[in-house]
Amino acid sequence: MKPLATLEDIIGIEYSKLGFFREAQEKIAQLHASTLELERRRQQIQAILDGIVDIMAVIDSKKRITSVNRVYYEFYGGESPVGNLCYNVFRKSDKPCKDCPADVAFYTNSVCRKEHIYSVGDVTRHFEITASPLRDPQGKPCHVLLLKRDVTIEREYQAKLYQAEKMSTVGLLASGVAHEINNPLTAISGFAQAIKKRLSESMNILPEDLRSNLIEYTEIILEECFRCQEIVQGLLSFSRPHSGTMVAVDLNRCINETLRLLQHKIKEHSNIVLCQEMMEPIPPIRATPSEIKQLLLNLLLNAIDAISEKEGIITVRTKIQDDLYVVLEVQDTGCGIAQENLTKIFDPFFTTKPVGKGTGIGLSVCYSIAQAHNASIEVESQPGKGSIFRVVFRKML
Repeated sequence: MKPLATLEDIIGIEYSKLGFFREAQEKIAQLHASTLELERRRQQIQAILDGIVDIMAVIDSKKRITSVNRVYYEFYGGESPVGNLCYNVFRKSDKPCKDCPADVAFYTNSVCRKEHIYSVGDVTRHFEITASPLRDPQGKPCHVLLLKRDVTIEREYQAKLYQAEKMSTVGLLASGVAHEINNPLTAISGFAQAIKKRLSESMNILPEDLRSNLIEYTEIILEECFRCQEIVQGLLSFSRPHSGTMVAVDLNRCINETLRLLQHKIKEHSNIVLCQEMMEPIPPIRATPSEIKQLLLNLLLNAIDAISEKEGIITVRTKIQDDLYVVLEVQDTGCGIAQENLTKIFDPFFTTKPVGKGTGIGLSVCYSIAQAHNASIEVESQPGKGSIFRVVFRKML
């Protein structure tokens, strides 16, 4: 019996080889296309990861980094961290971090969010960390996707907002305290006036020296009462909310009332000399008195901080410009402002003062008040020589 004929017997061995090569070429072309598609997808995924503005790292169960995005290098620079332990890279530590979000994500198989503060280089940063488990086909975590968002600026702004809110609350309390103080002051001054009147009526009863001493004492009591009442009235006027209406304002009078509020603050700084160069008479401006006092108070406090512990002079000046404008100037001989910061000093929360010395909203408030009064505010400054803040109002016609 003859064997069955094969394909090679029918079409010949060469044709069979040709078919095999054709099939191999098709497979190679398919593999090449598949490789190109995989590379395209890999690049697309990498572009998505690089587009994430947070630091991203993928960590395995051994705490070794398997992948990072572009933002990582912007923060940490250097060589690729792939293969290194995460706590070596991020914390420069030889042992795992306490309360590690990646550990929590691994053990609980759920997303973990925490905040940590640590140094990157020489800068202390506040990070919001999100650890998300990456699961295998069985649903068990095999890697953790770590996202680290730098929220340092947001937390600083939040702290300054809390401080501003606290100062606002203190202002409200000061208003209430001022009202409460005003009542006993009225009683003290009233009884002191009554005592003074009775003393004048008892000229023949009391010895001359005793009577003169008592009259002198009661006059001192009255003077101090009236001074306290002026301070309280200034506090009440300063804390009064903006009514939205503007009236004719004597700028010199506003300055004098504000300086009375600052008397104690200036006395604390014996190294500072306060000078007044006010034009008399000064044309009125259309303004809200409490806001003008707020503006001036902020400028004066800023000048006091600029001089700090060294000796210096603060000059408050009013003058006329071009017969159309009333100008308020606050000049100090303090530390001055660096040229690169001059364009930023009126930005909210911008400050060059150390932590606890300022919230960075004082000059921003000055700018807002000036804008509300259709006034311009400008600054001239030289580092080490001092600054001049100039507010230009249009005078009332």
